[in-house]
Amino acid sequence: MVNGGAQEPQPEVDGAGRVPRMDLFQLAARWRSGPEWDAFLVELDREQVPSQLNTFNSSGLFHVMSQDKLSVAYIGSQQHGHDVGVVQADCPAPTRRVAYYFEMTVKSAGLRGQTSIGFTHQQFKMRRQPGWEANSCGYHGDDGHLYRGQGKGDPFGPTYSAGDTVGAGINYISQEFFFTKNGKVVGTVSKEIKGPLYPTIAVHSQNEEVTVNFGNQPFLFDIESFVAEERLKQQLIIEKLPLPANVGHRIVRSYLLHYGYQDTLDSFVMASENTCPPIPIWQDNGFNEQEDMYALNHRKILRQLIKNGEIDSAFHKLKEWYPQVLKDDMSVVCFLLHSQRFIEYIRVNNLEAAVNYARAELAKFSTDKSFTHLLEEIVGLLAYGDPSNSCVGYLLDAAHREFVTDAVNAVILSTNPDIKDSESILQSHLEKLLRQLTVCCLEKRTVNADQGEAFYLHRELQSSGVGNRG
Repeated sequence: MVNGGAQEPQPEVDGAGRVPRMDLFQLAARWRSGPEWDAFLVELDREQVPSQLNTFNSSGLFHVMSQDKLSVAYIGSQQHGHDVGVVQADCPAPTRRVAYYFEMTVKSAGLRGQTSIGFTHQQFKMRRQPGWEANSCGYHGDDGHLYRGQGKGDPFGPTYSAGDTVGAGINYISQEFFFTKNGKVVGTVSKEIKGPLYPTIAVHSQNEEVTVNFGNQPFLFDIESFVAEERLKQQLIIEKLPLPANVGHRIVRSYLLHYGYQDTLDSFVMASENTCPPIPIWQDNGFNEQEDMYALNHRKILRQLIKNGEIDSAFHKLKEWYPQVLKDDMSVVCFLLHSQRFIEYIRVNNLEAAVNYARAELAKFSTDKSFTHLLEEIVGLLAYGDPSNSCVGYLLDAAHREFVTDAVNAVILSTNPDIKDSESILQSHLEKLLRQLTVCCLEKRTVNADQGEAFYLHRELQSSGVGNRG
């Protein structure tokens, strides 16, 4: 730790007079958040979902009983096993979720009650019961058996007939099919079929009639509670994993050190003295506290100045303590600081000063195409009578000051002559762990053929209330 006025060591700069340049686009990825980012995540998750039966690509051995294409009745002659009235949904089951589920209600069991429900591959033979051919699985009403790719079924659950509602689902966490009857789970079976799977129903004897529910009406089975229970199971598995002693304390401490929250760090250490006995953590399992303690007091002072909107003072301190940081006046950190100074003029409605400052300091960045989009948004504040309520109003939020402080903090850490990895200065140990978590979740989805709920760290942080430190 250093004293407030002490000069920090200054490493040699490269031939162009710059410290290692931060990746503008890494920073820009954190520039925008809120509604636009949330809408982007929603768009990533958007999938077509089944809404009706595909009565065109089918066996044709049925009559459509409703205009919404959700009810069918058998009209075939049922001479043999290829006279099935089988119908797939209009699209495959969506995969970017914990589970998918649909239901079928038997309105009439007809002559033999040979209705069935399940999932089939796109190339499934459309005159066979689901489960009778490869790449299909079906729960049959006449015998209660489960069929998985062959003509012989296995005892599975109760039979079902007129008035019963049965359901079929895919649990993407456990990679299992599950089936229900009248709102209760009948059983599960391993999902060995790869590729897109279509919700499928079938009728196979005279006067059989069924109605399908793809979620346009409330399900009899409580699928929301099922999904919540599956998530809870995963959470309990995670919580049972053994962790090194005081690892949470170490991660929090390193985060506060990395970002220069010295006052919060002091309070945290004091509050945890009785619950977390002191243990050596200078360098253990990837933790190097000495790197994070570098220039702590300077970083604390600069963070406070920028958070208070005192950009001129921040510039003065940087020139005094780290002149090499500002030597390249076209660097990312210079762009962010000049931009924030412009924003502070807008904040106090000093438009004349803002325009003059933009001409004097921001105009030079217009020649660098990598700054173009960000520059347009910043200068765009001048176009609104009430910029705080505009589409670029986020620039006036306290969170944006926090964003600039993080960039300044990172560039100061890059001046540490003992730093071993200049690429790691943008993230604390906590953020690196979260990045590893993201990669692991993506890898897990890859193993499961990209099936299962997608993991977006931003959304997880937002839902837990910690997505914004501002």
